[in-house]
Amino acid sequence: MSKIQMKNPIAELDGDEMTRVLWQLIKDKLLTPFVDLKTEYYDLSITERDKTDDKVTYDAAEAIRRLGVGVKCATITSNAARVQEYNLTHLTPSPNGILRGELDGTVFRAPIFVKNIHCNVRSWTKPIVLGRHAYGDVYKNCEIKTPCAGKAELVFTGADGKEIRRTIKEMNGPGIIQGIHNLDDSIKSFARCCFTYALDKHIDVWFGAKDTISKTYDGNFKAIMQQVFDEEYKDAFEKAGLTYFYTLIDDAVARIMKCEGGMLWACKNYDGDVMSDMIASACGSLAMMTSVLVCPGGQFEYEASHGTVQKHYYRYLKGEKTSTNPVATIFAWTGALTKRAELDGTSDLADFAHKLEAATLGTIEDGIMTGDLARLAEPAAKKIVNSWEFIDEIASRL
Repeated sequence: MSKIQMKNPIAELDGDEMTRVLWQLIKDKLLTPFVDLKTEYYDLSITERDKTDDKVTYDAAEAIRRLGVGVKCATITSNAARVQEYNLTHLTPSPNGILRGELDGTVFRAPIFVKNIHCNVRSWTKPIVLGRHAYGDVYKNCEIKTPCAGKAELVFTGADGKEIRRTIKEMNGPGIIQGIHNLDDSIKSFARCCFTYALDKHIDVWFGAKDTISKTYDGNFKAIMQQVFDEEYKDAFEKAGLTYFYTLIDDAVARIMKCEGGMLWACKNYDGDVMSDMIASACGSLAMMTSVLVCPGGQFEYEASHGTVQKHYYRYLKGEKTSTNPVATIFAWTGALTKRAELDGTSDLADFAHKLEAATLGTIEDGIMTGDLARLAEPAAKKIVNSWEFIDEIASRL
Protein backbone atom coordinates (compact mmCIF):
# COMPACT_ATOMS: atom_id res chain seq x y z
CA MET A 1 0.00 0.00 0.00
CA SER A 2 1.09 3.61 -0.45
CA LYS A 3 2.43 5.21 2.70
CA ILE A 4 0.98 8.30 4.38
CA GLN A 5 3.10 11.32 3.51
CA MET A 6 4.51 13.96 5.86
CA LYS A 7 5.05 17.53 4.65
CA ASN A 8 7.62 18.49 7.28
CA PRO A 9 9.88 16.54 9.63
CA ILE A 10 9.79 16.32 13.40
CA ALA A 11 12.84 16.35 15.66
CA GLU A 12 13.52 12.79 16.83
CA LEU A 13 15.47 12.49 20.08
CA ASP A 14 16.65 8.94 20.76
CA GLY A 15 17.45 7.76 24.27
CA ASP A 16 18.79 5.00 26.48
CA GLU A 17 18.43 1.41 27.66
CA MET A 18 15.13 -0.47 27.37
CA THR A 19 13.21 2.51 26.04
CA ARG A 20 15.77 2.85 23.23
CA VAL A 21 15.14 -0.78 22.26
CA LEU A 22 11.37 -0.20 22.25
CA TRP A 23 11.80 3.08 20.36
CA GLN A 24 13.25 1.28 17.35
CA LEU A 25 10.72 -1.54 17.63
CA ILE A 26 7.82 0.92 17.57
CA LYS A 27 9.25 2.63 14.49
CA ASP A 28 9.82 -0.67 12.68
CA LYS A 29 6.47 -2.29 13.50
CA LEU A 30 3.97 0.54 13.99
CA LEU A 31 5.20 3.60 12.12
CA THR A 32 7.37 3.05 9.04
CA PRO A 33 5.12 0.34 7.49
CA PHE A 34 2.34 2.97 7.30
CA VAL A 35 4.00 6.40 7.28
CA ASP A 36 6.79 7.83 5.15
CA LEU A 37 8.40 9.02 8.38
CA LYS A 38 10.36 12.27 8.16
CA THR A 39 12.55 13.12 11.14
CA GLU A 40 15.73 14.96 12.05
CA TYR A 41 17.54 12.44 14.23
CA TYR A 42 19.50 13.33 17.38
CA ASP A 43 21.16 10.67 19.50
CA LEU A 44 20.67 11.68 23.14
CA SER A 45 22.13 8.48 24.57
CA ILE A 46 24.23 9.10 27.66
CA THR A 47 27.47 8.21 25.86
CA GLU A 48 26.77 10.59 22.96
CA ARG A 49 25.86 13.42 25.32
CA ASP A 50 29.08 12.80 27.23
CA LYS A 51 31.15 12.66 24.04
CA THR A 52 29.73 15.94 22.70
CA ASP A 53 29.65 17.68 26.10
CA ASP A 54 25.87 17.98 25.55
CA LYS A 55 26.18 19.84 22.25
CA VAL A 56 23.83 17.24 20.78
CA THR A 57 21.24 18.13 23.43
CA TYR A 58 21.40 21.84 22.64
CA ASP A 59 21.25 21.02 18.91
CA ALA A 60 18.12 18.96 19.55
CA ALA A 61 16.52 21.86 21.42
CA GLU A 62 17.26 24.16 18.50
CA ALA A 63 15.72 21.63 16.11
CA ILE A 64 12.50 21.54 18.14
CA ARG A 65 12.44 25.34 18.14
CA ARG A 66 12.94 25.40 14.35
CA LEU A 67 10.65 22.52 13.35
CA GLY A 68 7.93 23.18 15.91
CA VAL A 69 7.51 19.53 16.96
CA GLY A 70 9.78 17.02 18.67
CA VAL A 71 9.45 13.52 20.07
CA LYS A 72 11.81 12.21 22.74
CA CYS A 73 12.78 8.79 24.08
CA ALA A 74 13.55 8.42 27.79
CA THR A 75 17.16 9.24 28.74
CA ILE A 76 19.55 8.62 31.63
CA THR A 77 20.53 11.46 33.93
CA SER A 78 23.95 10.43 35.19
CA ASN A 79 25.10 9.87 38.75
CA ALA A 80 28.35 8.47 40.11
CA ALA A 81 27.30 4.88 39.38
CA ARG A 82 26.40 5.73 35.79
CA VAL A 83 29.74 7.48 35.23
CA GLN A 84 31.48 4.24 36.16
CA GLU A 85 29.03 1.98 34.29
CA TYR A 86 29.29 3.87 31.00
CA ASN A 87 32.89 5.06 31.41
CA LEU A 88 31.86 8.70 31.16
CA THR A 89 34.30 11.59 31.32
CA HIS A 90 32.07 13.62 33.66
CA LEU A 91 28.66 13.84 35.30
CA THR A 92 26.23 14.91 32.59
CA PRO A 93 23.30 17.20 33.48
CA SER A 94 19.67 16.25 32.97
CA PRO A 95 18.91 16.38 29.23
CA ASN A 96 15.29 17.13 30.06
CA GLY A 97 16.46 20.02 32.20
CA ILE A 98 18.50 21.40 29.29
CA LEU A 99 15.64 21.04 26.81
CA ARG A 100 13.11 22.63 29.15
CA GLY A 101 15.48 25.43 30.04
CA GLU A 102 16.27 26.18 26.40
CA LEU A 103 12.62 26.07 25.30
CA ASP A 104 11.10 27.64 28.47
CA GLY A 105 8.19 25.22 28.31
CA THR A 106 5.55 23.81 30.62
CA VAL A 107 5.09 20.04 30.88
CA PHE A 108 1.51 18.77 30.78
CA ARG A 109 0.95 15.17 31.85
CA ALA A 110 -2.27 13.18 31.95
CA PRO A 111 -3.05 9.51 32.63
CA ILE A 112 -4.17 7.25 29.80
CA PHE A 113 -7.44 5.56 30.80
CA VAL A 114 -8.58 2.12 29.64
CA LYS A 115 -11.82 0.43 30.66
CA ASN A 116 -10.29 -2.60 32.38
CA ILE A 117 -7.64 -0.77 34.45
CA HIS A 118 -9.17 1.06 37.42
CA CYS A 119 -7.61 3.84 39.48
CA ASN A 120 -6.40 3.02 42.98
CA VAL A 121 -8.00 6.29 44.07
CA ARG A 122 -11.67 5.41 43.69
CA SER A 123 -12.91 8.98 43.49
CA TRP A 124 -10.87 9.70 40.34
CA THR A 125 -13.33 9.27 37.50
CA LYS A 126 -11.79 11.93 35.22
CA PRO A 127 -8.15 12.39 34.17
CA ILE A 128 -6.09 14.83 36.23
CA VAL A 129 -3.89 16.93 33.96
CA LEU A 130 -0.69 17.96 35.72
CA GLY A 131 0.98 21.14 34.51
CA ARG A 132 4.63 21.20 35.59
CA HIS A 133 6.69 24.37 35.38
CA ALA A 134 9.73 23.06 33.57
CA TYR A 135 12.35 25.66 34.36
CA GLY A 136 14.71 26.30 37.26
CA ASP A 137 14.48 25.00 40.83
CA VAL A 138 16.72 22.03 41.68
CA TYR A 139 17.10 21.17 37.98
CA LYS A 140 19.24 24.27 37.44
CA ASN A 141 20.77 24.45 40.91
CA CYS A 142 24.22 25.20 42.31
CA GLU A 143 25.43 22.99 45.15
CA ILE A 144 28.40 22.93 47.50
CA LYS A 145 29.52 20.24 49.94
CA THR A 146 31.15 22.38 52.60
CA PRO A 147 34.22 20.80 54.21
CA CYS A 148 34.28 22.66 57.54
CA ALA A 149 32.61 25.24 59.74
CA GLY A 150 31.95 28.67 58.21
CA LYS A 151 29.38 31.16 56.99
CA ALA A 152 27.05 30.30 54.09
CA GLU A 153 25.81 33.39 52.25
CA LEU A 154 23.47 34.20 49.40
CA VAL A 155 24.85 37.02 47.27
CA PHE A 156 23.32 38.87 44.31
CA THR A 157 25.33 41.44 42.36
CA GLY A 158 23.10 43.56 40.16
CA ALA A 159 23.98 44.79 36.71
CA ASP A 160 24.27 48.22 38.31
CA GLY A 161 26.94 46.91 40.67
CA LYS A 162 24.75 47.00 43.77
CA GLU A 163 24.98 43.98 46.03
CA ILE A 164 22.37 42.14 48.07
CA ARG A 165 23.79 39.78 50.69
CA ARG A 166 21.97 37.45 53.08
CA THR A 167 23.36 34.97 55.59
CA ILE A 168 21.98 31.49 55.03
CA LYS A 169 23.60 29.84 58.05
CA GLU A 170 26.54 30.15 60.42
CA MET A 171 27.62 26.52 60.03
CA ASN A 172 29.38 24.88 62.99
CA GLY A 173 30.71 22.00 60.91
CA PRO A 174 30.69 20.34 57.47
CA GLY A 175 27.40 20.35 55.58
CA ILE A 176 25.73 21.15 52.30
CA ILE A 177 24.28 24.27 50.70
CA GLN A 178 22.19 24.74 47.58
CA GLY A 179 21.16 27.72 45.48
CA ILE A 180 18.15 27.65 43.16
CA HIS A 181 16.61 30.33 40.99
CA ASN A 182 13.70 31.22 38.78
CA LEU A 183 12.79 34.07 36.45
CA ASP A 184 9.65 36.22 36.45
CA ASP A 185 9.33 35.87 32.67
CA SER A 186 9.44 32.08 32.91
CA ILE A 187 6.80 32.04 35.65
CA LYS A 188 4.59 34.27 33.48
CA SER A 189 5.04 31.87 30.56
CA PHE A 190 4.09 28.99 32.87
CA ALA A 191 0.94 30.81 33.96
CA ARG A 192 -0.09 31.62 30.39
CA CYS A 193 0.54 28.05 29.21
CA CYS A 194 -1.57 26.64 32.06
CA PHE A 195 -4.50 29.02 31.60
CA THR A 196 -4.48 28.69 27.81
CA TYR A 197 -4.30 24.89 28.02
CA ALA A 198 -7.15 24.83 30.57
CA LEU A 199 -9.38 27.00 28.37
CA ASP A 200 -8.65 24.71 25.41
CA LYS A 201 -9.51 21.59 27.44
CA HIS A 202 -12.33 23.36 29.35
CA ILE A 203 -11.06 22.42 32.81
CA ASP A 204 -10.47 24.32 36.07
CA VAL A 205 -6.96 25.21 37.28
CA TRP A 206 -5.55 24.55 40.75
CA PHE A 207 -2.16 25.90 41.81
CA GLY A 208 -0.34 24.92 44.98
CA ALA A 209 2.91 26.19 46.51
CA LYS A 210 4.30 26.86 50.01
CA ASP A 211 4.26 30.64 50.36
CA THR A 212 3.76 30.38 54.15
CA ILE A 213 7.32 29.03 54.43
CA SER A 214 9.00 30.26 51.23
CA LYS A 215 7.54 33.76 51.43
CA THR A 216 9.71 35.22 48.67
CA TYR A 217 10.31 32.35 46.23
CA ASP A 218 6.94 30.59 46.40
CA GLY A 219 5.24 33.88 47.18
CA ASN A 220 6.48 35.22 43.86
CA PHE A 221 4.94 32.25 42.03
CA LYS A 222 1.62 32.84 43.79
CA ALA A 223 1.60 36.59 43.01
CA ILE A 224 2.55 36.22 39.34
CA MET A 225 0.04 33.43 38.71
CA GLN A 226 -2.73 35.59 40.20
CA GLN A 227 -1.61 38.69 38.30
CA VAL A 228 -1.56 36.92 34.93
CA PHE A 229 -4.95 35.36 35.64
CA ASP A 230 -6.58 38.63 36.72
CA GLU A 231 -5.15 40.71 33.87
CA GLU A 232 -5.36 38.25 30.97
CA TYR A 233 -7.67 35.29 31.67
CA LYS A 234 -10.27 36.10 34.32
CA ASP A 235 -12.99 37.22 31.90
CA ALA A 236 -12.46 34.22 29.61
CA PHE A 237 -12.62 31.83 32.56
CA GLU A 238 -15.83 33.40 33.86
CA LYS A 239 -17.39 33.25 30.41
CA ALA A 240 -16.45 29.56 30.11
CA GLY A 241 -17.71 28.78 33.62
CA LEU A 242 -14.22 27.79 34.81
CA THR A 243 -12.36 28.64 38.01
CA TYR A 244 -8.79 29.22 39.16
CA PHE A 245 -7.69 29.06 42.76
CA TYR A 246 -4.51 28.93 44.81
CA THR A 247 -3.96 26.82 47.90
CA LEU A 248 -0.99 25.51 49.86
CA ILE A 249 0.65 22.50 48.20
CA ASP A 250 -0.11 20.24 51.18
CA ASP A 251 -3.78 21.24 51.01
CA ALA A 252 -3.75 20.66 47.25
CA VAL A 253 -2.41 17.13 47.76
CA ALA A 254 -5.13 16.38 50.32
CA ARG A 255 -7.83 17.74 48.02
CA ILE A 256 -6.51 15.81 45.02
CA MET A 257 -6.85 12.51 46.90
CA LYS A 258 -10.58 13.13 47.44
CA CYS A 259 -11.61 14.83 44.19
CA GLU A 260 -13.15 13.30 41.06
CA GLY A 261 -10.40 14.69 38.82
CA GLY A 262 -10.99 16.61 35.64
CA MET A 263 -8.84 19.65 36.44
CA LEU A 264 -5.41 21.02 35.60
CA TRP A 265 -3.15 20.85 38.65
CA ALA A 266 -0.40 23.44 38.15
CA CYS A 267 2.83 22.65 40.03
CA LYS A 268 6.30 24.07 40.41
CA ASN A 269 9.07 22.02 38.81
CA TYR A 270 9.97 19.52 41.54
CA ASP A 271 6.40 19.22 42.84
CA GLY A 272 5.24 18.38 39.32
CA ASP A 273 8.00 15.82 38.85
CA VAL A 274 6.96 13.90 41.96
CA MET A 275 3.20 14.33 41.78
CA SER A 276 2.93 13.28 38.14
CA ASP A 277 4.47 9.92 39.08
CA MET A 278 1.97 9.58 41.94
CA ILE A 279 -0.95 10.22 39.59
CA ALA A 280 0.42 7.86 36.93
CA SER A 281 1.05 5.06 39.42
CA ALA A 282 -2.38 5.47 41.03
CA CYS A 283 -3.96 5.26 37.58
CA GLY A 284 -2.23 1.98 36.79
CA SER A 285 1.34 2.46 35.60
CA LEU A 286 4.02 5.06 34.95
CA ALA A 287 3.85 3.80 31.37
CA MET A 288 0.21 4.93 31.11
CA MET A 289 0.72 8.69 31.06
CA THR A 290 1.12 11.21 28.26
CA SER A 291 3.65 14.03 28.55
CA VAL A 292 4.06 17.10 26.35
CA LEU A 293 6.29 20.15 26.73
CA VAL A 294 4.33 23.20 25.53
CA CYS A 295 6.52 26.23 24.78
CA PRO A 296 5.62 29.94 24.64
CA GLY A 297 6.92 30.10 21.06
CA GLY A 298 4.37 27.51 19.93
CA GLN A 299 6.67 24.46 19.93
CA PHE A 300 5.69 21.03 21.30
CA GLU A 301 7.91 18.19 22.51
CA TYR A 302 6.29 14.82 23.29
CA GLU A 303 7.88 12.16 25.49
CA ALA A 304 7.21 9.26 27.82
CA SER A 305 7.00 10.45 31.42
CA HIS A 306 8.88 7.44 32.84
CA GLY A 307 12.54 6.48 32.89
CA THR A 308 14.69 4.14 30.80
CA VAL A 309 13.52 0.92 32.55
CA GLN A 310 17.03 -0.02 33.65
CA LYS A 311 16.27 -3.39 35.28
CA HIS A 312 14.44 -4.65 32.21
CA TYR A 313 17.35 -3.55 30.04
CA TYR A 314 19.79 -5.67 32.04
CA ARG A 315 17.51 -8.66 31.57
CA TYR A 316 17.26 -7.85 27.84
CA LEU A 317 21.07 -7.88 27.60
CA LYS A 318 20.96 -11.43 28.99
CA GLY A 319 18.70 -12.49 26.13
CA GLU A 320 15.31 -12.18 27.82
CA LYS A 321 12.27 -10.66 26.15
CA THR A 322 10.83 -8.48 28.87
CA SER A 323 7.22 -7.45 29.43
CA THR A 324 7.98 -3.72 29.35
CA ASN A 325 4.97 -1.48 28.76
CA PRO A 326 5.53 0.70 25.63
CA VAL A 327 2.23 2.62 25.73
CA ALA A 328 3.63 5.98 26.88
CA THR A 329 6.34 5.83 24.20
CA ILE A 330 3.76 4.97 21.54
CA PHE A 331 1.63 7.91 22.67
CA ALA A 332 4.67 10.20 22.50
CA TRP A 333 4.92 9.35 18.81
CA THR A 334 1.17 9.68 18.19
CA GLY A 335 1.12 13.03 19.98
CA ALA A 336 3.98 14.34 17.83
CA LEU A 337 2.43 13.05 14.61
CA THR A 338 -0.95 14.54 15.51
CA LYS A 339 0.59 17.94 16.20
CA ARG A 340 2.66 17.76 12.99
CA ALA A 341 -0.53 16.95 11.10
CA GLU A 342 -2.36 19.84 12.75
CA LEU A 343 0.38 22.32 11.86
CA ASP A 344 0.74 21.02 8.29
CA GLY A 345 -2.93 20.36 7.51
CA THR A 346 -2.39 16.65 6.79
CA SER A 347 -5.58 15.04 8.06
CA ASP A 348 -4.60 11.53 6.95
CA LEU A 349 -1.54 11.64 9.24
CA ALA A 350 -3.71 12.70 12.19
CA ASP A 351 -6.19 9.95 11.34
CA PHE A 352 -3.39 7.38 11.41
CA ALA A 353 -2.18 8.62 14.81
CA HIS A 354 -5.68 8.33 16.26
CA LYS A 355 -6.06 4.82 14.86
CA LEU A 356 -2.72 3.79 16.37
CA GLU A 357 -3.87 5.04 19.78
CA ALA A 358 -7.18 3.20 19.39
CA ALA A 359 -5.39 -0.01 18.39
CA THR A 360 -3.09 0.28 21.40
CA LEU A 361 -5.91 0.80 23.91
CA GLY A 362 -8.06 -1.78 22.13
CA THR A 363 -5.35 -4.41 22.61
CA ILE A 364 -5.39 -3.81 26.37
CA GLU A 365 -9.18 -3.72 26.55
CA ASP A 366 -9.24 -7.05 24.69
CA GLY A 367 -7.34 -8.49 27.67
CA ILE A 368 -3.90 -8.64 26.06
CA MET A 369 -1.37 -6.65 28.08
CA THR A 370 2.07 -6.39 29.64
CA GLY A 371 2.76 -7.61 33.16
CA ASP A 372 2.48 -4.24 34.92
CA LEU A 373 -1.15 -3.90 33.80
CA ALA A 374 -2.07 -7.56 34.24
CA ARG A 375 -1.69 -7.20 38.01
CA LEU A 376 -4.40 -4.52 38.00
CA ALA A 377 -6.81 -5.63 35.29
CA GLU A 378 -10.51 -6.21 36.03
CA PRO A 379 -11.55 -8.57 34.59
CA ALA A 380 -8.29 -10.51 34.69
CA ALA A 381 -5.97 -10.39 31.70
CA LYS A 382 -6.62 -13.04 29.06
CA LYS A 383 -2.99 -13.07 27.97
CA ILE A 384 0.18 -11.58 29.46
CA VAL A 385 2.68 -10.85 26.70
CA ASN A 386 6.19 -9.51 26.29
CA SER A 387 6.83 -6.16 24.59
CA TRP A 388 7.45 -7.68 21.16
CA GLU A 389 4.22 -9.70 21.29
CA PHE A 390 2.26 -6.69 22.56
CA ILE A 391 3.48 -4.49 19.71
CA ASP A 392 2.70 -7.29 17.21
CA GLU A 393 -0.87 -7.42 18.59
CA ILE A 394 -1.21 -3.66 18.04
CA ALA A 395 0.19 -3.97 14.52
CA SER A 396 -2.33 -6.71 13.67
CA ARG A 397 -5.15 -4.35 14.64
CA LEU A 398 -3.74 -1.60 12.45
